[in-house]
Amino acid sequence: MRIPPAVAQAIADGRVTAAFRRWDAPRVRAGGSQLTSAGVVAFDRVTEVDPAVLTDDDARAAGEADLAGLLRWLTGRAGRAVYRVDLHWAGPDPRVALRDAVPADPAEMAALVAAVDRLDRGRRTGPWTREILEWIRDHPATVSTELAALLRRDLQPMKADIRRLKAVGLTVSLPVGYRLSPRGQAYLAAIGAALTAAPTAAPTAAPTAAGPESPGPTADS
Repeated sequence: MRIPPAVAQAIADGRVTAAFRRWDAPRVRAGGSQLTSAGVVAFDRVTEVDPAVLTDDDARAAGEADLAGLLRWLTGRAGRAVYRVDLHWAGPDPRVALRDAVPADPAEMAALVAAVDRLDRGRRTGPWTREILEWIRDHPATVSTELAALLRRDLQPMKADIRRLKAVGLTVSLPVGYRLSPRGQAYLAAIGAALTAAPTAAPTAAPTAAGPESPGPTADS
C-alpha cells in the first residue's frame, strides 16, 4: 500500500489512524506492517465499508478535512470495493539504528561479512556488492543515474540492489544519491584489510641447472 511521506509522518504523530483504499481485494492484512519514510506502520484491521455510511470523523481519521474530500479522493480510483485500514505507528525504521551499529568484535563482523556474501552468491553473474559500495564511498550524494551509467546497469534493478545493501545497514539514502553508513564504512575497511592480509603463494624456486656429468669409471684396458 502506498503511503506518501506526509501521511506517514501524520501516522507517526498520531494524527492519522486510518486509511481508505478502493481495491478489488485487500492488499494488506491485519497484523501486517509496512516500512515507510517515517518508520514502521502496523495494520490493525482491514474492513470492507460502504462509502454511503462514511462520516466526517472517518475522513478526519484518514487525514482529510471532511467527508467530501475523502469521497473525491476515492472517486475514479481503480477497484470495485472500498476498504478501511485501521493502522498505527509501530516504531522507527530499524535500518536507522542498524546503520550506526558498527560490529563490535570479530564475531559480529564475520556475521555481517557472511550476510553480504549471501547477497553476492545469490547473483548468477557473480559478486556485485563491493563494486557498488566502493562507488558510493567514492561518490557520495551523486545522482544514481550516473552510477547506473558507470556500471552499465539498468537504473531500477541497480536501485533495488542498493536497497538490499540498505537492509543490512550499509548505505544511507540522501535527497540526491547515497552515502555509506558507519556500518558500511567499517565493512569495507574490514574486507579491505582481510584482502591485504591474505597470504600469497610463495614463489616457486626455479629448478637448479644440472652441472656437467662426472665421468664414469674407465674400463680396464
